[in-house]
Parts: sequence; structure tokens; C-alpha cells
Amino acid sequence: MDQIKDRRSIRKYSSRPVDKKLTDEILSAAILAPSAKNRQPWKFIVYSGSSKNELLTAMEKGLTKTKEELAHMPNSEYMLSDAFNTLKIMKEAPTVIIVLNTNGSSPFTDIDHFARITEICDSLSIGAAIENMLLKATELGLGTLWIANTSFAYNELVSYIGTTAQLIGAVALGYADEAPYPRPRKSFDEVVEYR
Repeated sequence: MDQIKDRRSIRKYSSRPVDKKLTDEILSAAILAPSAKNRQPWKFIVYSGSSKNELLTAMEKGLTKTKEELAHMPNSEYMLSDAFNTLKIMKEAPTVIIVLNTNGSSPFTDIDHFARITEICDSLSIGAAIENMLLKATELGLGTLWIANTSFAYNELVSYIGTTAQLIGAVALGYADEAPYPRPRKSFDEVVEYR
């Protein structure tokens, strides 16, 4: 419960690298998550150093392309400025972990209803694995940021990674250089209903 209460989304990191042993502990916690039909649909690719820089160069190219394509859409400026800010955070974090759904395909591909249900179940399973990562990192004194803005550079990232698996997102990992206050939460009565 302490880690659940103490976990924060960290957006400022020190340059101190994360030891591989700690990263392995965090990923070991991830793979203990429950998964639908025990499919364990996750794959984690850890990037640091020059390989992280190359990954983020691909992401920046994708974000720039998306910005040009969506310039005419309402709210696109806000969404993409947030994505570019996330990229800046990822550059600062010493480690970025890419999260894939090995059973999934590109969100730009049409799939049948059964495949969609499987995809939803696998996404829930992967969400549980990511939460395990965040909580274990908190226990180990590390900061994290769960990232979905990779979706704005989807094609460029999967091309760089060299995968046909579905890109779910990323987790920035490192030593926090900030101590944010807890974010406000909806009240218990607002989100819980007994019938």
C-alpha cells in the first residue's frame, strides 16, 4: 500500500544511470502480472545511451510528421505539444522501456470482433504489468512516467524497433529530480457504486 500511495508520475530526472540489476527487478515484477488466458502478451525493450537517443530521434521524426498532418484538426496543437513535452522528458530519463503487445497488430489495421476482444484483454493484461513496474520502481527508490504519447509516432517507432507487434507505449525510468505532490482524486462516492 505504501508504494501505491507514494507512486508519482515523474517528469524530471537526474542523469544518474539505472543499474541493470534494478531494471531486471522491475521487469521481473512486470512479468508476474495476471494476464487473460495466461497469454502473457507483453514484451519489454530497454533503451539507454545511444540506442535510446536513436529511438527518440525516430519518435521526434514521427511527431513532426504527425504535427504537419494534423495541423488543421481542432485540439491537435494541445495534443502534440504535450507529446513533444513527453519526448523531452524521455530524453532526460536515463532509461526508456518500450512496451509491446506480442499478440497485437497496428491500430491502423482492421481486425474482426474476436481479435478486437482479444486485443482489449491483452491491453488490460499489459496495463497490469506496467502498474507492477511502476510500483516496484517506487519501492526501489526510482521514478517513472507511464507514456502513451508514443502513439503519435507509431509507424516511425515500430519501424525503428523492427517489430510487427503492437506498440502499447513506454515507461521512462530513472532517479527523480522532483518530488511532486499527489494529484487530486475523485471522491470514493463518485467512483464507487454498490448494487
